Amino acid sequence: MEGSLIHADITSRIIGAAIEVHRELGPGLLENAYEECLCYELSQAGLKFQRQLELPVRYKRIRLDCGYRADLLVEACVLLELKAIEAINPVHEAQLLTYLRISQIKVGLLINFNCETLKDGIHRRVL
Repeated sequence: MEGSLIHADITSRIIGAAIEVHRELGPGLLENAYEECLCYELSQAGLKFQRQLELPVRYKRIRLDCGYRADLLVEACVLLELKAIEAINPVHEAQLLTYLRISQIKVGLLINFNCETLKDGIHRRVL
């Protein structure tokens, strides 16, 4: 894609922004606080994003609006699912993979801000 950032560069910039948020706030807050601060950092980094992106489910030939939403979509190519929980479980990984599949986005980051060190809370998945 001419003129667009590559996935690796975008995910690197997203992770840098998330680390900055975690460095400032630390663990222990609610997910929406981290989302708000991450959006600020993404905008400061010049990254375009959409918040609370609707993810309709396609079942056979019908579209179902079931209320699923991805937390963030960055540069129209990296989907973010944010958490502030004790631990990432297999169901959270499955949620990200399902969101990637139904959105037809290829790269996703699952970021859990409730970690002592944020690098332990970042999971990158590619379809």
